[in-house]
Amino acid sequence: MSDILKVENLNYSHRLKKILQDVNLTLESGKIVGLLGENGAGKTTLMRLITGVAHATGDITVAGASRIDERKSHVSYMDHLGAFSLGTHLDRIVKFYQTVYEDFDVDRFNELADFLNIDLSLKLSALSKGNKQKFVIALTLSRQVELYLLDEPFDGIDSMSRKDIINSIIKWKPENATIVISDHYVSEISSLLDEIVVIKDETINCNLDADKIREDKGMDIEDFYESLYERGHDND
Repeated sequence: MSDILKVENLNYSHRLKKILQDVNLTLESGKIVGLLGENGAGKTTLMRLITGVAHATGDITVAGASRIDERKSHVSYMDHLGAFSLGTHLDRIVKFYQTVYEDFDVDRFNELADFLNIDLSLKLSALSKGNKQKFVIALTLSRQVELYLLDEPFDGIDSMSRKDIINSIIKWKPENATIVISDHYVSEISSLLDEIVVIKDETINCNLDADKIREDKGMDIEDFYESLYERGHDND
């Protein structure tokens, strides 16, 4: 497998407060990766830096591209649609994506929308939180790129919506693409994961293969993650 993402010596501060420091991370293609950490740990910030929405010192390379304008063509970042008014019809948003992103696959989107039971005639204001998340996931996964960044896709939604989203991730993940899922509810995504990356104390605490955690440490992903916050715990 080839490396899809390489982050080197990344540092980011906001209003004189350090958010991330000395971050180094390499991810291979074809994986589903859990980006874990407490609220405010810097998970969303790291995703925004990777996609080029925010800027920091250090180097980020996606699919061999290091310039921000080039990186953006290799990354699909989960947009929560805050730029659209609540009165916008969903089909208008789909047309916007078709116009802005040359890699947007409308046939894949229609299949995803059908699978997730999304009514495109509705306005954003008519969507429950779960259905809005489904719509956002469908938009995100319908771009043909090498790296997908899903930021808190299960936040505040019901169990059936979570199952639908998980099934869509499994069914529509391109074989050689990597999906990074940010979440602080580890139990929601543990069964999906090939590896985990944990952000703690402003940097990468660990980057481990999920099966090695289960086999070598004799722990499930959630228990291992929680153990990182136990005082005096030795992770070596």
